[in-house]
Amino acid sequence: MASTQQLKRRIGSVKNTKQITKAMELVAASKMRRAQENAARSRDYRNLARQILTRLRELTDVSKHPLYNQRTVKTRLHIVVASDRGLAGAYNSNIFRQFAKELQADKDQGIVSQAIVVGKQISQFASRLEQCEVVAAYHDFPEHPTANDIRPILSTIIEMFEAKTVDAIDIIYTDFISSIRQDVVVDRLLPAAFQEVAVPADLEQATFEPSARAVLESVTTRLIESQLSQALLEAQASEHSMRMMAMKSATDNANDLIDDLTLAFNTARQAGITQELAEITGGAEAIQ
Repeated sequence: MASTQQLKRRIGSVKNTKQITKAMELVAASKMRRAQENAARSRDYRNLARQILTRLRELTDVSKHPLYNQRTVKTRLHIVVASDRGLAGAYNSNIFRQFAKELQADKDQGIVSQAIVVGKQISQFASRLEQCEVVAAYHDFPEHPTANDIRPILSTIIEMFEAKTVDAIDIIYTDFISSIRQDVVVDRLLPAAFQEVAVPADLEQATFEPSARAVLESVTTRLIESQLSQALLEAQASEHSMRMMAMKSATDNANDLIDDLTLAFNTARQAGITQELAEITGGAEAIQ
C-alpha cells in the first residue's frame, strides 16, 4: 500500500488537474453557445441555397454551366475540416475514420484522391497518407470566419473544378445536431446541385428576375460559398460541444479518483494509527 505522503501528493495532483479540466469545460461551454448560435442563424440560409440551386437546375439548361457540369469522376477533391487542438473527445478521430473510408472508396474505384485540409490535426494525419495529395492546408482558422477567410478555399475549388483538374469536390465535416449528438457527414459541393433536395411550394411558384438563366450565372458561386461557410460553422459548434463533454467527463473522473484516493489515504492513516497504538501497548506491557 502506498504511504500517506504519496497518497496526499497524488490527491493534490489530481485536484490540480481537475481545476484545469473544469476551467476548460467552462470555456468550451461558452464557445459552444456562441458557435451554436452562429450555426443556427445561417442554417436556414444554407438549406435555402440548396433548394434554389435545385430549382434553377429544373428551370434552365445547366449542361453548359461549368459549375453544374457532371462528368465521370476520375479525380476527387476532399475538403476535410477538423480542429487545430486536441482534447475534444472523438471529434478528430471520427473525421480521420471517415476520411480514410472515403480514400479507400476512391482507391477501390480507381479514383485519384486530393485534399484540402482545415486544422492542424487533420493536416498531421493527411501528411502520413501516401494515397492522397494535399493541395492546401489551413491552420488557425478563425472562430467566426468571414467571406474573406473562406474566399481562398472557395476560389481554389472553383478554379480546380472549372479547369477540370478535379471532377468532384466533397466536404467532410461534423454536423452539429445537439450538444450531445454530432454526426460526421460528407456533402458534395461541386458539381452544384448534385444532391437534389425537395423544393417547397412557394419556391416553385417564385419568379426569377430578370431570368432564371441570369440568376443562375450570378448567384451559383455565392450559394456554394454559403454551403462551405455553413459546414465550417457546424464543425466549430461540434468541436466545442465535444470538447465540453470530454472535459466534463475528465472532471467527473477526477472526482471519482479523488474519492478513491481519499479513501485509500484514510485507510492507510488508520492502519498507521492502529500500528502505533499496538506498538505503544506492547511497549507498556514489556516494561511492566
